[in-house]
Amino acid sequence: MNIQYTSEEIEKYRRSGKILAEVREKTSKKIVVGASILETAAFAEDLIRDLGGEPAFPCNLSANGDAAHFTPSADDESVFGCDMVKLDIGVHIDGYIADSAMTVDLSDHPELVEASKAALKSALGIIHAGIDTSEIGATIEKTINEFGYKPISNLTGHGLAQYQAHAPPGIPNIHTRTGTVLQEGEVVAIEPFATDGSGRVKDTSRWEIYHLTTEKPTLPRIPRARKLLQEIMEYKTLPFAKRWFSGEKVDFTFRQLTKAGIIKPYPVLSEVTGTLISQAEHTLIVTEDGCEVTTR
Repeated sequence: MNIQYTSEEIEKYRRSGKILAEVREKTSKKIVVGASILETAAFAEDLIRDLGGEPAFPCNLSANGDAAHFTPSADDESVFGCDMVKLDIGVHIDGYIADSAMTVDLSDHPELVEASKAALKSALGIIHAGIDTSEIGATIEKTINEFGYKPISNLTGHGLAQYQAHAPPGIPNIHTRTGTVLQEGEVVAIEPFATDGSGRVKDTSRWEIYHLTTEKPTLPRIPRARKLLQEIMEYKTLPFAKRWFSGEKVDFTFRQLTKAGIIKPYPVLSEVTGTLISQAEHTLIVTEDGCEVTTR
């Protein structure tokens, strides 16, 4: 059965992707040794808004052995060093999302960067309505292995739905016994990760990104927490950064809302052996005989 989107909804997916492509290109040029990480993230998010979109999630700038979910805090004073930086950006228009990532390599490991790029290109080349996601995973794994590296086995690509940055189906980066058949009209993100490490990531105790655990949370009695939660609810089910909020005792109030189970953090994901990771990602619409990449 085909996935049914209206022409207006498809156009919003396309516009989100067009905005993202411009933001990705311009932000990538900001990632140089000595540049502020916080200013770079803010630049990307502000440019998204200037171009008529909204961030679908905070700008991720995960470096070296960190694979995903790193965004700077409001008081982050760090700068880029000789790092392998994963620039991961999300844009939405009325909840219709584009998600794309690239690796900016300041560490002089071009082959590792090329491994994830080539895996993404190989995957895009075989996608069509009716393909099984296990075949996509096998292609990604084979391509990365040919470069002498490993894919991250416990990270996957994913579907995209209105106000859902990670929706079914999961799209593996390794060969799996079973998968899911992609349907015409589905919107998905393919995102290979290549590493010179173990091929697995783990949660760390670092986080700055959160999401609501329910769309209709019970409002706290404490006025400060109630006010902050009402601001958070504007992001619906999409991830948000703590640095996007200001006011009295923001850190303390975030801890309160987390303890109450109203919001939940996304831990930074790091390679088990702490080595280097590269990433490449595009969003696409599955067509009968191929796919339409929206984030080029």
